[in-house]
Amino acid sequence: MDLKDLPKNPIAVTIKMVGCRWKVMIVAELLGGTKRFNEIKKSLKGITQKVLTSKLRELEQDEILTRETEGSKVSYTLTDIGYSLRPVILSFYDWGKDYKKYVKLMANR
Repeated sequence: MDLKDLPKNPIAVTIKMVGCRWKVMIVAELLGGTKRFNEIKKSLKGITQKVLTSKLRELEQDEILTRETEGSKVSYTLTDIGYSLRPVILSFYDWGKDYKKYVKLMANR
């Protein structure tokens, strides 16, 4: 990634890097450590192999994760900059959990 390819606004940069739900979910999955392709696919219900491959390639290109090949086994690990997304991902998790509580509370009024 070249600096000239990035938006000026820092929020836009973050959205550009992980702005789709699958990228966020992949990063969240890898916060627990290195995973093989099939492990990631199994944990992300509804993602197709084509989309997973595409998003993993984009995250690798942006240096959010690394791809390691050992024989026929391929595994993915977050880079240091990828791990730095931890507070962002945890904030998404906390907000989503709180919002679900709010919706439940509003439905029970």
